[in-house]
Amino acid sequence: MSATNVKGKKLVIVESPTKQKTISKILGNDFIVRSSFGHVRDLPTKDIGVDIDNAFTPTYVPVDRAKRIIAELTAIAKTASEIYLATDPDREGEAIAWHLVELLKLPKNRYQRIFFHEITPAAIKESFSHARKIDDNLVNAQQARRILDRIVGYKLSPLLWKKITSGLSAGRVQSVAVRLLAERAKEIAQFKEQEYWSIGAQFEKPNAAPQFWARVTKYKGKNVEQTKTYKLFAEDYKVKNTVFDKPEKLAPVSDLLRKGPNTVLKVEKKEVKQKPKPPFITSSMQQDAYNKLGFSSQKTMQTAQHLYEGISVEGQTFGLITYMRTDSFNVSKLLQEQTKKFIGEKYGAQFVPAKQPVYKSKVMGAQEAHEAIHPTDVRRTPQNMKPFLTDDQYKLYELIWLRFVASQMADAVFNTVSIDIAAKDEKECVLRATGRTVKFPGYLSVYKDPEEENEEENSSSALLPVLTEGDTLKLVEIKTKSHKTTPPPYYNEASLIKTLEKHGIGRPSTYAPTIKNILDRKYIARQPKSNKLIATDLGITVTDSLKDFFKEIMDLSYTAGVEEKLDKVAEGGEKWIDLLNTFYKNFKQELAQAEQEMKRPAAKETDEKCPICGKMMLKKRSRFGEYLVCSDDTCKGKINLSSSGEKIEKVAPQETKEKCDKCGAPMVIRMGRRGKFMACSAYPKCKNTYSIDAEGNKVASSGPIITDRLCEKCGKPMVLRTSKRGEFLGCSGYPKCKTIVTVTPEEIEQIKQAHAKKQEK
Repeated sequence: MSATNVKGKKLVIVESPTKQKTISKILGNDFIVRSSFGHVRDLPTKDIGVDIDNAFTPTYVPVDRAKRIIAELTAIAKTASEIYLATDPDREGEAIAWHLVELLKLPKNRYQRIFFHEITPAAIKESFSHARKIDDNLVNAQQARRILDRIVGYKLSPLLWKKITSGLSAGRVQSVAVRLLAERAKEIAQFKEQEYWSIGAQFEKPNAAPQFWARVTKYKGKNVEQTKTYKLFAEDYKVKNTVFDKPEKLAPVSDLLRKGPNTVLKVEKKEVKQKPKPPFITSSMQQDAYNKLGFSSQKTMQTAQHLYEGISVEGQTFGLITYMRTDSFNVSKLLQEQTKKFIGEKYGAQFVPAKQPVYKSKVMGAQEAHEAIHPTDVRRTPQNMKPFLTDDQYKLYELIWLRFVASQMADAVFNTVSIDIAAKDEKECVLRATGRTVKFPGYLSVYKDPEEENEEENSSSALLPVLTEGDTLKLVEIKTKSHKTTPPPYYNEASLIKTLEKHGIGRPSTYAPTIKNILDRKYIARQPKSNKLIATDLGITVTDSLKDFFKEIMDLSYTAGVEEKLDKVAEGGEKWIDLLNTFYKNFKQELAQAEQEMKRPAAKETDEKCPICGKMMLKKRSRFGEYLVCSDDTCKGKINLSSSGEKIEKVAPQETKEKCDKCGAPMVIRMGRRGKFMACSAYPKCKNTYSIDAEGNKVASSGPIITDRLCEKCGKPMVLRTSKRGEFLGCSGYPKCKTIVTVTPEEIEQIKQAHAKKQEK
């Protein structure tokens, strides 16, 4: 649409093209909606872009893709009757709106800032009644974060290149996240396993069924099960222990139980209410999607983005959920009333709570202006929406919908019973049997957490007979069991996000990209079957190097404190320049000391012998990973290593039936920095190599592989390209379009297999 065709119309600028399509349909012909395609301006890529000596003045440059977009928006803005900036409702969105104002050179009387937490006709139209100007405090908070992260990254990364190896990076949040995993690896390695025993007994009341089990909880006046607390880097880790640390200590207890009498000491019955959990925020959604659906944090956020930006339903397009980057539990009164009515009609009046629930945020530094993640209309049930959603979209929408509806329902009610039994008397030995039954399911009829399901399965209350104090019980059987203390578990994505959130590190929008970044950098590795996140040797090396010299940056409480200060900047309570000055004063001193004193990790001696000369090999590191090299500098013996996180293994050449067409020696498949290739086994005498396909067959070089995936910016096919850092997807429209997308090794393999099949046909 040309500028002449939009004269007199109202211009609305959003961030994404999907939003553009959805909101255009909602607003109609009086508006023209355009997308900025995300950020339009940023710090330069080739230099730091921050004048540290001049009050941290940033130098912003338009991102490559924005040059054409800004030209188009400038032309439209000249003839538009009104201009509305409708970027996302967070600090980053506020900053993008400010950058648009700067690039379009809009005076204050020419624009209004609007925002909404859901993309529905009501929310979009309502946002115009609350239009305002750019909030400078929010912009300054985002600028401070961006500049802070740029200084850390731009100063620390070259230090790591110099002291460890090239190609490394460091960041304020990512470095702390890696430290969590690195410290956990050390804690697990140092953990000393201890054995202990427990003892229980099966009883029956004469002439009364059923039989039931009780466990020994006190012996000689001491609690049997104790909790030993280990103070770890990130949190206290509790391990169960017992006074029965040797099996021979169980014999006197068994004798007491056999001699008796075993008498009911106390029967305690209670009615216990259990409240539902609040609706999702970003971190809890990522955790539940990982635990229940097996979604990575990145996949969860991508899927949620689609549900938020708009789904086409019978000719209408609207968002199914509210904004998915939030740390607030707020829910609008209008939706609460709608949900109250829906619950009463679908589940019954008894499932409607007497008072509408209010959840107070426990998230450190939560921004209460946002809303929780919830359906935009609770009447759009997952089953009704299923025909219009992909499988992944349906699964995540169902999870969000169920969690929200449950959060607005009545409490679950349980009847609990606890029975204490004395063997001989209470000074000698006490046993306990517990259980519960569901009196009223409440929200549990809709949504259960795994721990709630386990608790219900393990409940033994239905097997407890009716007992009263003073009843004498008959001993049926005694059982003892051996246990071993276990180390703290490895993190997975869900538990890592939970820990980052607990300590106030980062914000909702940072969790998924942080995990992706440290995986891509090979600071951590994901175990294929267990999905455990394990710090690699590289991650541990970088962590150890940084924490010795940059104690503030690598400290959990300091990193969380920075977030609190950024919150104060956003609220107008602190100046962003003061925050940066305070940070840089200490950072500059630490950097100078590290430059002088940080030492490059020495090559490690190994027991491996060089395959060429037989001398011992050393383990070294390059930006492509670890490898073994001959200790004799004149020998070219080298063995590549592959790391799975827990262990490092030699990459042995794979034999083939191919013969070298230069020297006739057998060809082998080796692993290089760009993947697998075929090489002559007579190396280094013969250096003949070939590319190979997905099946390991020799192929001629055919250039980049064209894929079926289309560029999200220009619509042209993406191609698989190779650089010194590995393989990636790049737009075939390069150099006009410079869009690139990182892909996992699994995705690369799938692309190559599909390409090979096409070639066969």
